[in-house]
Amino acid sequence: MTTAAPSVGVPLPPRPGRMARIGGAFRQNLPAVVVFFGAIGLWELLVSASNVRAFILPPPSAIGAALVDNWGAGRWPLFDAAIATLTEAVGGLVIGTVVGVVVAFGVARWANARDAVLPFAVAANAIPIIAVAPIFNAWFGVTNPVSKMMIAALLVFFPVMINVTRGLTAVEPAALELMRSYAASEWTILRKVRLPNALPFFLTALKVATTLSLIGAIVGEYFGGSSTVIGRVVVQSASALRFDVTWAAILLAAVTGIAFYLAIVALERVLIPWHASVRSEEPG
Repeated sequence: MTTAAPSVGVPLPPRPGRMARIGGAFRQNLPAVVVFFGAIGLWELLVSASNVRAFILPPPSAIGAALVDNWGAGRWPLFDAAIATLTEAVGGLVIGTVVGVVVAFGVARWANARDAVLPFAVAANAIPIIAVAPIFNAWFGVTNPVSKMMIAALLVFFPVMINVTRGLTAVEPAALELMRSYAASEWTILRKVRLPNALPFFLTALKVATTLSLIGAIVGEYFGGSSTVIGRVVVQSASALRFDVTWAAILLAAVTGIAFYLAIVALERVLIPWHASVRSEEPG
């Protein structure tokens, strides 16, 4: 008579150390860094060799000099402009997100509300932002930051609402059946099943909404407002044929948008480290 050998559990692979993770992140991002600096160098070389006039395309060195020269106080204070535009974008993001989440909970809970609200939400999303920007400026005041926040909120509302609605409703039927077999209440199902399922959808919507809120704020600034915002700096510097300042303001807006996006990515890693989309981004 033979006795079965005791089963031995398979050990889990050790989690990579901090230096290994840093090295993996470096290797993962190295191609993008090389392409970025290569494109900047090629841009500088081609513009200088071709004697392209500055009003057509200034070289990166001139854009960098304009960014440094106009960073503080002056005719175009870029730092103050970036802070003011970011404040408008954050305000619009908060307003649009709160309204979008509230509407999403309503349409996910009541099917009749979904049929009534979704056509209006789609219609609001289809309106060109340049058509409503002058109207919002007239309603809330041209120099009032709230007008730009509302423009940004209009862009943010739809992606947040539609993604959160999908996250609350696209739940595995087996999970709902299991919870109901335990006689769980609707509140318990919402807290234990629907909200965790909706959280990745919500954070994905925020990634889109961050850039949309910044776009909405800058577009609203084109139609008037304080001179110390990115949109007005772009318009005024282009009118004065200072295209190096124009490109510096555009660069600053792009960097602000990237930082805004990376903040949501960091928040995603904190809130849903268990999700497949986050685990797949970790360097090997």
